[in-house]
Amino acid sequence: MALQQIDNQTARAVFMDRHALAERPSGNAKGADLLALIRRLGFVQLDSINTVARAHDMILFSRRPSYRSKNLKHLYERDKALFEHWTHDAAVIPMDYYSHWHLRFQRDADLLKSRWKNWRRDGFEQQFQTVLQHIRDHGPVSSSDVGKDEKKGSGGWWDWHPSKTALEFLWRSGALTVIGREGFQKRYDLTERVIEMHLCPGHTPCDAERTVDWLCNAALDRLGFATSGELAAFWDTVSPAEAKAWCATALQHGTVEELEMARVDGRLRKVMARPGLLDETAALAPPSGRIRVLSPFDPMLRDRNRAERLFGFHYRIEVFVPEPKRTYGYYVFPLLEGDKLIGRIDMKAHRDCGELRVRAVWPERRARWSEARSRRLQSELDRVRRFANLDRVEFAKDWLKDPK
Repeated sequence: MALQQIDNQTARAVFMDRHALAERPSGNAKGADLLALIRRLGFVQLDSINTVARAHDMILFSRRPSYRSKNLKHLYERDKALFEHWTHDAAVIPMDYYSHWHLRFQRDADLLKSRWKNWRRDGFEQQFQTVLQHIRDHGPVSSSDVGKDEKKGSGGWWDWHPSKTALEFLWRSGALTVIGREGFQKRYDLTERVIEMHLCPGHTPCDAERTVDWLCNAALDRLGFATSGELAAFWDTVSPAEAKAWCATALQHGTVEELEMARVDGRLRKVMARPGLLDETAALAPPSGRIRVLSPFDPMLRDRNRAERLFGFHYRIEVFVPEPKRTYGYYVFPLLEGDKLIGRIDMKAHRDCGELRVRAVWPERRARWSEARSRRLQSELDRVRRFANLDRVEFAKDWLKDPK
C-alpha cells in the first residue's frame, strides 16, 4: 500500500506552526504566556554570544516582539518555572519536565566520567565532597568561588580546574542545580534546596522506558513529523536505537503512521507522524509575511540538515572559523519571510554609540530582492534595534551583496 505524501509546502507549514513561527509575531511575553511559549518549543537554548542580543532572547523576541530579557530571568530565577540543563546544548526547560531528566542525569554521569578522564581533567572526582560541603556551608556558588588555589590548564576555555569540573559534573548528574546566572556565569546550589523533594533524583525511581516514551512523544509533537533519528536528536537523551524501537512499537499500536515527506528538491523521505496530520493541515493559516531575524540557534535551525531538506537553506555558524576562511561572517543571522528563508544578515550592536550596524545582507538565490523587501527588512531591523536598546540602524555603503 502506497504511503500518503506530505508535499514540501505543507511540510514547511506544519514545521513552522510547531515552532511558533507561522502566526504573526505578537502577544504577551511574560509569566504564564512566556512559559506556554517555551513549553510549545520544548526548551530554549542558552548562548553567551551577544553580537546583538543573546540567542535565547532573540529566539523569544522573534516570536513575541514585546519580550524583554528580564521576562525570562524572572520566570527562571524568581518564579522557578524553568530549570537549566542540557538537551543538545545548555537550555532552559519547563520545570514540570524535570522528572523526565533523571535518565539524562544518569547517562551524563556515565558519559562525562569517561569523557573527561580522556580529556585529562584529572582530580575532579576527588573534589565532589569538598564542593558539596562548601555549598552546604556557604550557599550557592559560581565557579570563581571554588578551587581558587587550583591550577587551570592551558588548553583553552574548556580546560577547567578540578573544582570547576566537579561543579559541572555534579550539575550535569543532578546533585546540583543551576539557580540562575550573573553576567552569564552560572550559580549552583544543592538540588535538594531548589527542587521539590519528591522530584529530586534518588527520591523518584528513574523509569527509563517511561522516560523514553515521554521524550519521543514530546519530540514528535514539537516536530510535527520526524524520522527516528530526528526524534532521538531533539532532546539528545534517547539513543538512536531506542527511538527506532519506539517508532516500531508506536506504529504497531497505531499512535503514529508513516508518511512520505517531500524535500525542497522533490525527493521523498519517510517520516513518522500522528494519524490524521494531513487532515489537520487544512486548518493551518498562511504564515505571516513579515521578515524576522532568527538566531543562529533558533529551534527552527537547530537541526541544520532538516532545515536544508525542508527549506533549501544551507547554514553553518562561522564563529570558530578563522576570519579569512569565513563565507559570510562571524555571527550571521538567518532571515525568514513567510515560509521561506530568504537570506542572512551580518550585523552588530555598537552600544558605545547606540548603533545597529549592518555590514552585509546576502539574499538566497531563489529570493528576488526588491525595494519593498528592503523596506520590510528596515522595519524589522528598527524593531530589533529597539529591543537591543539602540538608537539607530546604520547600513554599510555596499550592504546588499550578490547571492553566493
